Amino acid sequence: MSEDEFRAALSRLSAGVVLVTAHDPDEGPRGEDVGMTATSFMSVSLDPPLVMVSVRNGSRMDDLLARQPLWAVSVLSESQRHIAGRFAMKGRISDRLLFEDIPFRRGEATGAPLVGGALAVVESRTEQRVTAGDHTLVVGRVLSAGTPSADGGPLMYFRSRYHTLG
Repeated sequence: MSEDEFRAALSRLSAGVVLVTAHDPDEGPRGEDVGMTATSFMSVSLDPPLVMVSVRNGSRMDDLLARQPLWAVSVLSESQRHIAGRFAMKGRISDRLLFEDIPFRRGEATGAPLVGGALAVVESRTEQRVTAGDHTLVVGRVLSAGTPSADGGPLMYFRSRYHTLG
């Protein structure tokens, strides 16, 4: 099996799109917010409440979550495709500029950005990191969760493109 065959087969699995965020207190005098689009986010357990996200080894988010245990996830709505695309770009500009015109509030439990208009938000503290091939699975204990917006449907990823349910 080739990498292309594997990628093509798994592109047929639809997934919700989230923005994973964390605050890097060591970057600059006030720290810096970091964000990453992900389609590999899932609930792991209700008791205790655990979630998991997969991050590429050596990525900025992987490096940050290796030393910063607090992070958050904003479940993006169908109207937030531009946010998903912005934080998924390769060779992108600084994270500070990426957050510049996006409405967000800071999570009380993590200090991480929570995107305004997201369908749901989850704040977590890392409990476990598991290396799996070229990615790391980051399992976090949920510190808080909420559903700030009921408007619209979810942003989905299918066949390597963003879609809506409608």
